[in-house]
This record gives sequence, structure tokens and C-alpha cells, in this order.
Amino acid sequence: MNITTPSKITVRKIPSSRINEVNFNSLQFGSVFSDHMFSCDFKEGRWQDPIIQPFGPLTISPAAKVFHYGQAVFEGMKAYKDDNGGIFLFRPEQNFKRINKSAKRMAIPEFPKELFFDALNEILQLDSEWIKPGIGNSLYIRPFVIATQAGVSASPSTEYKFMILLSPAQAYYTGDVKVVFSEHYSRAADGGVGFAKAAGNYGAQFYPTNLAREKGFQQVIWTDSHSHEFLEEAGTMNIFFRINDTLITAPTSDRILDGVTRKSVLKLAETLNIPTEVRRVKVSEIKEAHKNGTLMEIFGAGTAAVISPISTFGHGEKIFDLPVLEESYATMFKSKLMDIQYNRSEDPFGWRYRVL
Repeated sequence: MNITTPSKITVRKIPSSRINEVNFNSLQFGSVFSDHMFSCDFKEGRWQDPIIQPFGPLTISPAAKVFHYGQAVFEGMKAYKDDNGGIFLFRPEQNFKRINKSAKRMAIPEFPKELFFDALNEILQLDSEWIKPGIGNSLYIRPFVIATQAGVSASPSTEYKFMILLSPAQAYYTGDVKVVFSEHYSRAADGGVGFAKAAGNYGAQFYPTNLAREKGFQQVIWTDSHSHEFLEEAGTMNIFFRINDTLITAPTSDRILDGVTRKSVLKLAETLNIPTEVRRVKVSEIKEAHKNGTLMEIFGAGTAAVISPISTFGHGEKIFDLPVLEESYATMFKSKLMDIQYNRSEDPFGWRYRVL
């Protein structure tokens, strides 16, 4: 049966939930999806026909421009459930702003704010049982837009589909992460789309990341495309370096994603009086700091991973192990962020957004 919400989103519920078919104790990230999905089409110059319906396949022309010219952007968010059943998002306004920033760079029409939040609230309440309580459990949210106009002329599409998928999740990485500093391949170039969450950015990373995995590394830390002298970000995370007690990270640019977790870590560091430097970071500086014993830790920050300690980095056929710290910045920041996300502490920054 179809019903209509005050925001005029049509809702078509699944006859019976699939939730009992899912083993929530053994989830592979991003492979299981909840009962419903949201979609909205851009046609005739406006977004229209918003609907929440049972999760399932799409019917789309093989000539759709997304397949030929890669007009696609996405976001990554999470919903959390506290011990009392409350459901929360973490800084969703930032994700809304970023998907529209990405869309603009890819010549995709921006999505309305009110409809974005109405859709999130409606689908999360509808599939609330898919959000499990407990630290480490969450519901990963994937908003995305694809070009759907049929035609292979090299021009922007005139039709698009905006969708939201939900996927129950546990920890993205288990244990520490080993990374390699890139010496040849680049993630993005000046004037490009590195700052956008464009689908092609990630597809282009897969081959060099596969090469790294063959050598025992999980991730590549990308370097600048000109000289490979400066460290920028990893494939799924922004990167932080701790030299002595100072926290250092690269500045955002048209090559580096403006990560929500990244800016949250910087704000937490400021309130904790931890010295921070947002500046370009040389490969040689990090290797020298490792040599003289001042490189205390490296960690990644991102929505999927939250905070991921890095145990080892490789460069120039050499392996550099990092010290094991009893009280690391990575552990402290992860604890503070997750306490806010799971409603286990005060939220002095107003980052928590209540859904239910």
C-alpha cells in the first residue's frame, strides 16, 4: 500500500522484512542492505517523484550516460543507536553540503536540502531495526547520484537519479593498518576532481591499491602528482601524523577530500589543547622523524573507518614500523568521537543529529 508523508515522499513498504536472514555478527562491509531504498528523479529541469520502496534492482538503459562518461557522485554517512533506542546521525549537514559540492563539479544538479533530510529521516525510521546498538555497530548510509539520460553524446546528462541505500556495518578495518607511500601513481591532480566524491576517483585507485596489497599493505597514502614528495591522503581516509606531541595533516585542496571526521579530529584537538599543524607534509620529513624517534603515530580518519591506527608504512622498498603506544592519540580521538556518535557523552559542538 502506498502512503504519502508530509514531505510528499511516497512510501511503498516491503511485505515482510528480510532482517531475520542477516547474521549481524558476521557482516562484510557494504554487502548487505536493508529493506528499503529511496530514489528521486531529475527530469524536465526539476527533482520529482521521491519514493521509498523495497530494495531491489533498477531498470536502466545501457546507453545511460553514467556508464559512458562517469557522471556519478556519492556520500558516506552512518546512523547510530544508543542504549535507549535513540537514533542519531553525525554532522549530516556536512555530508549534504559535500554531495552538492561534488555534484556541482560533475555538472550534476544539486539536491534540495529539505528533501535530503526528509528522505533520511523517513527511511531511517522505517528501517530502524537494522540499526543495532553497541559500540562498533552502525548503519552505513550511501546517498548517490547517477546520470540516467540515454545517449552516448559527450555532454552532461539532462536526467539523473538520486538514491539512498542503507547497509548494516561493523568495524571497517580490524586491527592496525599497513600503508605504502605512493611513488608513481597519483590519486588526483591540480584542477581536477580530487576534492569531490566522484565515483571515478575511487575506481582509478583500485589498480595501484591492488599492487600494494600484493606486497602486504591495505592502503596507499597518495602523494602529490608533480614530484611525489608530499603526502596527501589515503584511498578511504584522511591521514594524520603525530611528531612528538604535535598533530599534523595536509590541507584540503582541489586534490584532497574535505573529510568530516578529519575536521572533527582537528576541532577535538583544539579543545584538548593539542598542538596542530595543517600544512604540506613531506615524505622525507616523516622518514626522518621515524629515524630520530619523534614520529609517534600515524592514523587515518574517515566515516567508514572512524579512526584507524597505522602500524607500518613502506617507501622505497623499505619498511618502517611505528611504536606501540599505551595512550595514543588515535585511541583517544576514536573514543571521544564514538562517545558523541553513540550518545554516550555530552555533545558541546552540536554534531549529533537526532532522528528518533
